[in-house]
Amino acid sequence: MKQTWEPSQEGVLVLPSGRSVRGRGLHYALPEGPLPEFGLYLLGKRPPRVEWESRWLLWPDLRLPADENEALDAFREAWRRAETERVEVACWRGIGRTGTALACIAILDGVPPAQAVSYVRRKYRWRTVETPGQRRYVARFHA
Repeated sequence: MKQTWEPSQEGVLVLPSGRSVRGRGLHYALPEGPLPEFGLYLLGKRPPRVEWESRWLLWPDLRLPADENEALDAFREAWRRAETERVEVACWRGIGRTGTALACIAILDGVPPAQAVSYVRRKYRWRTVETPGQRRYVARFHA
């Protein structure tokens, strides 16, 4: 039985395939409702412990992932697990790094790279993918 997010929940991005991923900022309180089953945390230092399975991707603020191959593997894992699990992707504020990762996950789901930033801005947050470097990273991202 699928345990994914309700599309109306705060921060939930519904992908073209129907998979859903919740983006959020760790700076803010945990949203009400069910807990994630898997979290991908994009931070410059190890995130605090959580009650669910998680993965840390070294990613300093306003920059790009420290290891592109590890990032691709993490995005693939989040996308795969989102088919049947509640997956969240989070950085400190839930905007730049989170939006960039969500755009890459959207590409894995079939959104063309040239449209991924606008897709995530429409469906998740309008300010997401903050820096020119993050926009270029998404534009050249290939699954």
